Amino acid sequence: MTDTNAEQSGPALSALLQERRQFAPPPELAAAANAQPGIYEEAAADPLAWWERQAEHLQWERPWDQVLQWDLPYAKWFVGGKLNASVNCVDRHVTAGNGDRVAFHWIGEPENDTRTITYAELQRMVCQAANALVELGVKAGDRVAIYMPMVPEAVVAMLACARLGAPHSVIFGGFSAEALASRILDADARVVITADGGYRRGTASALKPSVDLALEQCPDVRAVLVVRRTGQDVLWREERDHWWHELVERQPDTHQAEAFDAEQPLYIMYTSGTTAKPKGILHTTGGYLVHTSATHRLVFDVKPETDVFWTAADIGWVTGHSYIVYGPLANGVTSVMYEGTPDAGGQDRWWRIVEQYKVTILYTAPTTIRTLMKWGEELPAAHDLSSLRLLGSVGEPINPEAWMWYRTNIGRDRCPIVDTWWQTETGGILISPLPGITATKPGAAMRPLPGISADVVDNEGASVANGEGGYLVITAPWPGMLRGIWGDPERYQDTYWSRFAGSYFAGDGAKRDDDGDLWLLGRVDDVMNVSGHRISTAEIEHALVGHPRVAEAAVVGASDPTTGQAVVAFVTVKGEIAGEDGEALVAELREHVATTISPIAKPRQILLTPDLPKTRSGKIMRRLLRDVAEHRDLGDVTTLLDSSVVQMIDDKMRTAPGGAGDE
Repeated sequence: MTDTNAEQSGPALSALLQERRQFAPPPELAAAANAQPGIYEEAAADPLAWWERQAEHLQWERPWDQVLQWDLPYAKWFVGGKLNASVNCVDRHVTAGNGDRVAFHWIGEPENDTRTITYAELQRMVCQAANALVELGVKAGDRVAIYMPMVPEAVVAMLACARLGAPHSVIFGGFSAEALASRILDADARVVITADGGYRRGTASALKPSVDLALEQCPDVRAVLVVRRTGQDVLWREERDHWWHELVERQPDTHQAEAFDAEQPLYIMYTSGTTAKPKGILHTTGGYLVHTSATHRLVFDVKPETDVFWTAADIGWVTGHSYIVYGPLANGVTSVMYEGTPDAGGQDRWWRIVEQYKVTILYTAPTTIRTLMKWGEELPAAHDLSSLRLLGSVGEPINPEAWMWYRTNIGRDRCPIVDTWWQTETGGILISPLPGITATKPGAAMRPLPGISADVVDNEGASVANGEGGYLVITAPWPGMLRGIWGDPERYQDTYWSRFAGSYFAGDGAKRDDDGDLWLLGRVDDVMNVSGHRISTAEIEHALVGHPRVAEAAVVGASDPTTGQAVVAFVTVKGEIAGEDGEALVAELREHVATTISPIAKPRQILLTPDLPKTRSGKIMRRLLRDVAEHRDLGDVTTLLDSSVVQMIDDKMRTAPGGAGDE
């Protein structure tokens, strides 16, 4: 097993493994759960037939001829089948007589800024948006970039694109103009949908200016559609820019949707890789929609008539795509969509939302759970959370202490917790307990879902025994899997299918406990998981060396009690620098990273150093820098060109453990 940041789960994990504490499914849940005993055996006996049965929950305009066509590493699912994702998420529920059911309770960050949107209203909005995009010249196959706050129009824009067969590329609203431009150019998007701004931490933040700046590098973009959200003044180009309320809201509220091939591209989502260039992960329509709807239905045990489902995430990330938009809407469920931060309007804002809207299922990240823990158990205790019946965790391995706090203080010791593992690339959940069937353990993702074949292997690709750790691999194709990296098939094969023959390598480490249950250990490559967001060390290094004062930079992840991992950077500068000048430069570099990539990539610590530890061949020894960042004893340094360098860096870090620029 290689060095993994997650192996520092430490004494807490060891104690839990020895204690073997677990919670059986509540009997009342087991009797009424969507997933029934025998589901694992049924799926294992014939996985393709099992996935075919899940596909029958959707509306197909033409049935498939073949469930799977597999030419490693390329898959096609439901070959020959035709459907429309937008129709499956909206129209068919209205046709079935459920138009009055609430699709979204939308809650803005400012108090009392709310909207309730039924499925019938959502259908009208999506049809109008689709007609507007047609007027702008969008047709099937065209890419559309979406750079939006968490407002209903963002979901409408996604569904309108899907309705037209135009792949959308949603770009997180926290990304910089430079990051936005690179993604628009890579996808060759010709239309951008954005807003004047959004609300974050009590203030209006601008979005349209970043689009204007990005488009200076994107001359082929012909139209920008702008939602008025905050009322900020924005620059305007009459021949290119269009107000949503003027263009969309004058359109007819009906639109005849076309059925597309199951492998029609649905969206491109950019995620960090081990190089400075983000990867455009491509997902197609049929398999992805089958996977997200099935996992949403089974993992969260959803009851469309009664549940209020809240995925506390942003649609700029895959969690929002799969479990705010496509999964819940395909299942006809009512969701909460919240724009703001957990403490906007007070640190009990979340619990007021749960109480007011009678939320039954809450799905969020361990980072947020740990933040809520720090604010104290008194806040949730002051609110009626009795509507909750299921809790979920997503984005990173959850530490056992946070798991238990979540169960005790939010679930009141009666709500099962589904700790889910999946990635942007997998499209939907692959490993998780199933309510009513699977026992749960604090901090464990437990076992692969029905229809999923996963293993933990050693360096040679051999399965490890119970009680041992290794690399997590997926050994058979699944419907929601990525179909490639946009425009780069060679990188797709090299990144995911070259490490272990015939298997998808997830990039994560995992451990099997003595019962054979899975504990995820985090990344084993140079991608960090900061607050559930995957950030490439190479991308941050690229940003740092783009500063005129920086000669060289190395970035590593370090354990953080709140965010899981934090960014630590080691920087050598051009010329001499010391004292207050050094402190000012550190502050400047941190802001430079935030501006170039996003505030989420801002280093927690930057250590200025005259040199970096390198091997005799010139390779930076990031393993040693991770040891320095974690305050671990340095191992063998005899292979270094100059072993005194790493000792000097270690001494400097230990004398200033917070690091320059620590917040």
